[in-house]
Amino acid sequence: MAHMPHLQRKSLASPDQVRTFPFGHVDIVHLDETSVARFRWEPGWRWSKDVAPIVQTRSCQNRHVGYVIAGTLHVMMDDGTELEIRGGDAFEIPPGHDAWVVGDEGWDTVEFTSAAIFGTAPDESDETVLATILFSDIVESTATLSRLGNQAWQRLLLEHNRRIRSELDRFRGREMGTTGDGFLALFDGAARAVRCATAMIAAVDELGIAIRIGLHTGEVAITGGQARGLAVHAAARVAALAGPGEVFVSATTRDLLDGSGLALVSRGEHELKGLSGARTIYAVDPAGPPAAT
Repeated sequence: MAHMPHLQRKSLASPDQVRTFPFGHVDIVHLDETSVARFRWEPGWRWSKDVAPIVQTRSCQNRHVGYVIAGTLHVMMDDGTELEIRGGDAFEIPPGHDAWVVGDEGWDTVEFTSAAIFGTAPDESDETVLATILFSDIVESTATLSRLGNQAWQRLLLEHNRRIRSELDRFRGREMGTTGDGFLALFDGAARAVRCATAMIAAVDELGIAIRIGLHTGEVAITGGQARGLAVHAAARVAALAGPGEVFVSATTRDLLDGSGLALVSRGEHELKGLSGARTIYAVDPAGPPAAT
């Protein structure tokens, strides 16, 4: 069930959840759709030593955005990029990194993005939600990489990611992961998910690239910080049917858009691998009524 935003407060001194690790712990409070956490790591803590054995990934796949109360953290990205983040800094750390505490002072920070999923084991099911699932990817990304070269492609991809995340934040989407050149996100409302999708396409258009997006609504299991289930696979199949600059939705999502003012056109029936029977797929009509934010 979706929650309407409302005025509320919670104290991190009395967290809803505490996750303990060697050399530290994470205190978490849940504010409906948002989770906020205080991360405290002791000197000697390192992600690859103390968290990797739990989550079973080669590097940390969470995105971190927060503010440092005290301490210094050294971050090394999978591509070799390094940065030290210190007390008083606001920071963003993209997925794909290792990190460790520097010096004799502990790392103390408040974060807003990875709180609900950080450090969860692959077989740990945190929650099951009914959500509208959004899949996006860049059309002809391999050809674009070949044309631009690695360095220019990486710059383009970083700007693409920044713009996509800005729209996800604006429309209250919950980023669940990236696919190299695309995103997986969850929404608690179908209309907001579609409006976010159309905004995402417009946001990257001036970069000279086109993305395609597919949406499906269904039950999603959040397991080890990852979105799992047939509904997730169905959303990916819907996205694969879309062309450059198109937003496709399943019939299930279309039924939830009645009264939204969004215009949709049928693109015929299609078999979605893993789901029984042909399903009608709809495209968001760009010539239809404008979508309010």
